[in-house]
Formats: sequence, structure tokens, C-alpha cells
Amino acid sequence: IVENASIFGGDRRVCRISRRAGWRAKRVATRNTAGTKPCGGKKHAAAWSDSGRLNGPCSFTVVVKAFIGQSTAASAAGVEDFYKGKTIRILRGGGPGGSGEFQTRALMRVLEKHIPGHPNLLLVFVSGAAGRKAANMIYSSTPPDGLTIGSIGAGLVVGPILGLPGSQYDLDKFIYLGSTDSGDPYVFYTKADAGWDNLAKLQAASGVRFGAHAVGHPVYVTGRMIAYLLGLKEPRFVTGFTGPEIYIAMERGELDAHATGAARFVIEKPEYIEKKLVHLHATLTVPKGRHHPKFANLPEFSSFAKTDRERKLLDMFRAFQYPRWPFIFPPGTPQEPVRIIRDAMRKSFADPEFRVEFTKLMGDPPAPLTGEE
Repeated sequence: IVENASIFGGDRRVCRISRRAGWRAKRVATRNTAGTKPCGGKKHAAAWSDSGRLNGPCSFTVVVKAFIGQSTAASAAGVEDFYKGKTIRILRGGGPGGSGEFQTRALMRVLEKHIPGHPNLLLVFVSGAAGRKAANMIYSSTPPDGLTIGSIGAGLVVGPILGLPGSQYDLDKFIYLGSTDSGDPYVFYTKADAGWDNLAKLQAASGVRFGAHAVGHPVYVTGRMIAYLLGLKEPRFVTGFTGPEIYIAMERGELDAHATGAARFVIEKPEYIEKKLVHLHATLTVPKGRHHPKFANLPEFSSFAKTDRERKLLDMFRAFQYPRWPFIFPPGTPQEPVRIIRDAMRKSFADPEFRVEFTKLMGDPPAPLTGEE
């Protein structure tokens, strides 16, 4: 329109817009009794022809404003219509009852109200391979229609970088929508009745049994890490549990040790600490230096690193953990749903209700990341 403004009266493309918008522009334009329209403090001729076309110097401005007004209203309606009456599935890469479920639910309660059209949100659990099974589904077998979101966890990053089996996706091709948190300190403990109340006794033991969800899960990798740094003798890593099942196995005597997210541990099993049912040995700060206040007195994993290579190994693992709970769209998802959901995520993260809900369920305030970050 701007390019053809100088020939507004004769250009067919602009004149067609003028005729369509004419009836709205008539309502917008204010004519005085002499057939003139105030504009910028001056009076200019703006007479209407019998054909319904607005003529005169003000005509271009009036018609463009009317046209833009129609476009803006249509755009707003289109955004709301995209998700109105629909259901968005959120594939949670893990089983029920763990940290992954609770952080997802904390977001869902707020996200729904910030998505235009207010679609229903449905949580679907996809257990297996520390979230990589769900990641594979989103990557290769989920339609990129904006109606399926992945909530995977830090296992998403570890798999393809370390070449873990079952990592059949390209990290760079996912579309990232945001993360409810960045980093998550870990705590390492053993059962009190095992009698390992100090590191010397623990290092003298053999066959310590660690519980974990799956190979590549942060709980598994953290356990492997501390066992390696402490030089434990023939440690055993038992996988296949959900988060709550690890605690049950500990109480039944089927496991001896566990490395887990510190914040959730405090609110899930406060009696372990209060009744001294466990011995607390060490903490991993993620990001480096971020302690959980209850475990700030424990030695950090890095204090057991003996070489620069081991310190770099810890730094790499911290980097894997930084985008703690990434939410993703499948490759090829159109820009419109990406823009809508990213914007809704940003609004949710800024919503005080999200902070309250996340802190209540996870034990620590969130430090979210946007999709662009």
C-alpha cells in the first residue's frame, strides 16, 4: 500500500482495498458540514463519491487505518481460534509420582489460562530410558501440529551427546518452548542401618547398591559419578524404578544408596532427616555453587575430584543438568503454535501463581528459562 500511495487514485490493487474498506472508513472519517475532515490540526477535503470511494488527501490515511484495524482484529481472533476447543497432550518422559510429574503439573495449572482459546491440557506418562523413549516419540512419530508437547527432563541432553542406546533424535532439531527450572542441587545419602556414618566406612564397603530410574537418568549418572569419585568397591546400580519406588526399595532393604534432587527429597522424605534414618554424605551443586540450604554443610562432589579431567567431567554433567525440565515441540512444527506457546510459557513463568505452585510441589522456587534461552 505504501509503495503505491502516490498513485492511490489509479492503482487497481489499492483501490480494491479502498472499496472493501470504504464502508468502515466512512464511519471512521468525521466530516464537517462543508465536506471537509480535520487531519493533523488542518482541514482537508475528504468528500465521498457516489461509488462509496473516499477521495482527497486524507483518503489514504483513513483507508489504511481501517484496513489495519480489520487485520489486527482478525489476527487476534485467529490466535484464539487456533487452540479453542482443542486438547494439547503433554508427554511426560517418566512415570507418575516423581519430580518430573510435579514440575509439569505446577506449570499446567497456570499455562492453560495463558494460552489463547484456553485448550484442555492432558498429561500422558511415557516411561522408559530416562525420558529418551518419549523424546523418540516426539521426534519421529508425533504430528507437528502444535497439539503435543514433550516434557522430558535432563536425560534429553545426556543421551545423544554421550551416545547412549535408544537416543534416536537430533537435539538441534527439536523446538524448545522453555524450562520450568535451571539447575537442581543433588544430595547423596545411604541408609543409616548400613552403618556407613562416614566416608571412610563407605569407601571400605563393597557392593553398595544404588537405586535409579534408568541408565542415563540424572539420578543414575549422579550415583555413578559419586561412586567413581569416592572409589567405591564394586558398586551396583539397580534400575527400573520410579521415584517413589526407590524409597520403597530403600525401606525394604533392597537398596543401600541414593543420589537425588535435594529440594524434592526434603519435602518427600522429611522423616529420613528428622529421624536420622539416613547418613548424608555429599552434595552436587547445579549450577556450581547453588546449594540447597539444608545441605550447604556437606562436601561438594568437586572436593573429591583429583584431576583436571575429573573436574571437567563434573562441569560437563552440570551443563547437562542446567536446562532441567525442557519442554519441546516436534521438528517442523509451524511458527504460529510455536509463537503462541512460547508466549504463554513466558507469561506463565511471570505469573505469581506459578511460583507459588512450583515451590509448593518442588520444594524450591523456580528459575525458569524461555524457549529462546
